[in-house]
Amino acid sequence: MRVADPRYTLSSWDTTLSRLVVPGLFAVDTPTMEPRLDLASSFDRVDDLTWDATLRPGLRFSDGFPLTADDVAKTFMFVLADKTDSVYHKNLSERFVSVEALDPLHVRFHLRTKLATIKGDLEFGIVAFHDGGKRKLDGTVIGAGPYVLRELTSFHALLDENPYYAGPKPKVPHVEIRFVHDASARILMVVGGSADLIQNGVRLDLVDEVAERERVKVTTAPSAILTYLMMNNDDPVLKDVRVRKAIACALDRKAIVESKFQGRAVLATGLLPPMHWAYEPDVVRYDRDLARAKQLLAEAGVHGLRLSYKTSSDAFRVAVARVIAAQLAEIGITVELHSYEFGTFFADIKKGNYQLASMQTNAITSADWYYTYFNSARIPTDKDPDANNRWRYRNADVDRWTIDGRAELDPVKQKALYSQVQKQIAEDVPVIPLWHEDNIVLSNKTIENFRITPTARLDGLVGVEKRAVDRP
Repeated sequence: MRVADPRYTLSSWDTTLSRLVVPGLFAVDTPTMEPRLDLASSFDRVDDLTWDATLRPGLRFSDGFPLTADDVAKTFMFVLADKTDSVYHKNLSERFVSVEALDPLHVRFHLRTKLATIKGDLEFGIVAFHDGGKRKLDGTVIGAGPYVLRELTSFHALLDENPYYAGPKPKVPHVEIRFVHDASARILMVVGGSADLIQNGVRLDLVDEVAERERVKVTTAPSAILTYLMMNNDDPVLKDVRVRKAIACALDRKAIVESKFQGRAVLATGLLPPMHWAYEPDVVRYDRDLARAKQLLAEAGVHGLRLSYKTSSDAFRVAVARVIAAQLAEIGITVELHSYEFGTFFADIKKGNYQLASMQTNAITSADWYYTYFNSARIPTDKDPDANNRWRYRNADVDRWTIDGRAELDPVKQKALYSQVQKQIAEDVPVIPLWHEDNIVLSNKTIENFRITPTARLDGLVGVEKRAVDRP
């Protein structure tokens, strides 16, 4: 069942839909991924553990009721409550002690600790509470976004223009978002004209073929999503950094991007994409060097190495994995490739039951993801099996810097800390950052002015125009 309520969204698609209906005090949709004010007009520090947000005056929910500080406070306190069923309780309760309305336009946030990431955390959508704020069984929710959700099923979402929206009015007042799982069906829909726009819904190796059709055009933009090759750092062989570096030096990532993605990806140097405000370009890089790769393996005393490589059963991802396996064979590493249905695959990854595996991140909007992915406190355990340091990486300096980074309020000092983090992780190479695949939009040529964000949100629908007929 699809859900638009930000307190219960699970998939990236649910979150994308939710943003159109239920915005937050901030939005992270800028080219550099620096948070911008959305429902809030200002955000001020009272002290290290206290921040005050001022709402934009005149805000209304899609049913016409005023949006006030009380709705903001109740949204967060609902998630923070001990007996809540919100999936975001753990995440937000680690950050906030409480949230209170000071008056209709001012809300105060009480933090557990100094938190430099608070603006990004306040992208969390604000739910209407004049009706009690209870979870709706049909997955819909009342928000103050550009669209109101009229109907939500497992097949589609029907959106209408929100007449009370405080921002620019959508140029297309009625939108249907269809949830189509079959990739071939998605292609047929855009080629045949039954769909106007698809974002990141077509295999990258098929984009050029689809784009040759008369009615279709292709638009691309940089992405904040990282594709990476993970290595189990607890593995008896892969715990040796020389072996991990040898694997990195064996890969011809540029050739894979050209052949499999038709050049529509940017080679990665770390977790952050190059356009991110905290990106550090001056890190050690691993271009293809077979001689160095073989030397590193010899120095590690490794000969005739056999490694298991797990991936999802997605045909395209399996094809990419086969190319990686073939490249590793050139330095004497035999790879046994295993593909699984995603649920089975991901369960093994969380348990550490793998040697090599490839995955993608969610959109990396905050440098604080370095804490989430690389701090040793985030290694999965029986008590916290969903922690994200699934490669079991440990470095005391990185632990300290990522903790300091999330508490450093000075942007210059914060960036310096994350620069150190990026340099050290590149040196230790616990995972191999492969590439940031472009966001790709296939649309009918009658569609104009769709803005692509690095996070692949659908905010760009607000400015979309649809011509009645093609111009000559």
